[in-house]
Amino acid sequence: MPINFCTIASGSSGNSAFLSTDKIKILIDAGLSGKAIETALASRGVNCCDIDAIFITHEHSDHVQGAGVLSRRFDVPIYLTKGTWSYVEQYKNLGKIAEKNRLVAIPDMPITLEDVIITPFSVPHDANDPVGYTICTENCKIAIATDLGHVTDDVAHNFCDADVIMIESNHDIDMLKNGPYPPHLKRRILSDIGHLSNASCGVFLAEIFSLKTKHIFLAHLSQDNNHPALAFQTVKDILNAKKIDAGGAVGLYLADRNKPSAMLRM
Repeated sequence: MPINFCTIASGSSGNSAFLSTDKIKILIDAGLSGKAIETALASRGVNCCDIDAIFITHEHSDHVQGAGVLSRRFDVPIYLTKGTWSYVEQYKNLGKIAEKNRLVAIPDMPITLEDVIITPFSVPHDANDPVGYTICTENCKIAIATDLGHVTDDVAHNFCDADVIMIESNHDIDMLKNGPYPPHLKRRILSDIGHLSNASCGVFLAEIFSLKTKHIFLAHLSQDNNHPALAFQTVKDILNAKKIDAGGAVGLYLADRNKPSAMLRM
């Protein structure tokens, strides 16, 4: 069964990815306005009224901004962990959501929707019960984690043997340390519950790379502490040093902050 995948946007201004089979269409995060997501999907021939579910990684606005609007407008179920639901209920990040569309994602508990199995897994980030997701069909595995301070054994396990990887490559360490951010924010980003650097991303990818891996998306690049070319080259060099032909036999892409990627069909 073929599966389609594209990134809609990625970065501190908004994160969202789309995937579909012949039977189902889902979003992973909805961190743009509802209108922006509608427009982005329409440019790929997808109507928001056909979205079957939205899976949220955590409560930060760049991941949930449009989720409530889309849920109300198109009657779409939203999956959040219990910790994330607790936060958004307290701070009303999503607005009022119909009870039938308020669903719980439990880490390591697979959710089957038609021909797709979606499994949340815990990630280390300064949020309330944040997760990444694996999305599996009979012939393909996609692994997504866009916000994590370091790679745990559980994260690594979930990324093993993925055909498509979307992983954070947030910052260049020297740019961050020498940049304009205040000390407390630099410490937060560099902490074990902050964000993954270009170098850490590259090392992780080299460690878990398998012959199944065909496409890698570098996600959540910082606008202030990174450059797209720098992230790409840092990760590529680390992978190439391990004899992994990144950018050649293995697709290496930057998840663009402002526009959807090309649609992959696998």
